[in-house]
Amino acid sequence: MLKRAKSETVGKGDLLFLSAVLLLAAYGVLCVYSASSYNAQVQYGDATFFFRKQLVGFVIGAAAMVAISFLNYEKLRKWGLPALIVSLILLALVFVPGLGKSNYGATRWIGFGSFTIQPSEIAKLGFVMFTAWYFAKDPARMRSLKGCLPVLGAGLATCLLIILEPNMSVTMCVGAIMIGMLFLAGISKKALACICIPVLLAVPALILMEPYRLQRLSAFMDPWASPKEEGYQLIQSLYGLSNGNLFGVGLFHSRQKYRFLPFAESDFILSVIAEETGFFGVLALFLLIGFIVWRGFRIAARCGNFYGFLLAGGITLAFAVQSALNALVVSGCIPPTGLPLPLVSAGNTSLIVTMTGMGIVYGVSRHTQSRNLIQ
Repeated sequence: MLKRAKSETVGKGDLLFLSAVLLLAAYGVLCVYSASSYNAQVQYGDATFFFRKQLVGFVIGAAAMVAISFLNYEKLRKWGLPALIVSLILLALVFVPGLGKSNYGATRWIGFGSFTIQPSEIAKLGFVMFTAWYFAKDPARMRSLKGCLPVLGAGLATCLLIILEPNMSVTMCVGAIMIGMLFLAGISKKALACICIPVLLAVPALILMEPYRLQRLSAFMDPWASPKEEGYQLIQSLYGLSNGNLFGVGLFHSRQKYRFLPFAESDFILSVIAEETGFFGVLALFLLIGFIVWRGFRIAARCGNFYGFLLAGGITLAFAVQSALNALVVSGCIPPTGLPLPLVSAGNTSLIVTMTGMGIVYGVSRHTQSRNLIQ
């Protein structure tokens, strides 16, 4: 009779991955200060307002990242379904009067006094944890479209609550993560195609449903048709990208941050980085992001079990998808949407959740598992 013996090795893990994540997050704190100092001084009378908030988020995120890496990732299995349920509850609480906080025509935050959180950032991690748990519990589920229905239902419920905020960009991000995780799980090409087609068709349908999305699409096609309205943000972003040339105007010397570029410290911080550090600065930034993605998928591929593979791979996938979408928006390749550059843009919910997720990936590298068949 064959028996499985399980041995676990706990080591230092992928220190290059850990160092790269901390380096990118620390660089993000510096960039937030540069991009936000003028606006913070005008709005709050304190040039370091956003910088201090981001620094607090960095410290909390780094502590969470290191702490969770000591936890054997296998113990996260039982939190797969609860993580999804909590995520959906938090997304629903956004619509509760008195709890949901609105800004710029969207209700995307839950507020408790001066403290706010953005549930959609938590929902991405919750969905990854649920999907990894679901498929790892019974890998045979991925062999049929019927077996994938709970994951599709979870993704649809998450996307529905996020699009109602409304938040088109994060909805697209979750949809891409869902398809990517189905691919990682090994679903058949035929089943994947059956899922991708309606998902892709849903994008233009969602755009047509809201007039403001049509306006954004129109501004994307020709921003100069409305340079002071819908096209303004994209034009200012492109100005920032072009001002940087090869080597940039120098750190802290951006002109676009002087309230020319909206959301300079958050969704469009990449434009300020490009202006200050130039083409080579942006190239170095995305080489670092690419390095993190490579190491993350490498950790997933070398993991000893299916659950760890899906967990590390899904978190890395979410980071990669969001980074790519942000870059495409800032450069005018896709219509403008509100999506932060992970680990770099201002926003403590995004920073802390992303660093926590990266801590899980690092934990997978620390707690490698080998299984040997013993007669």
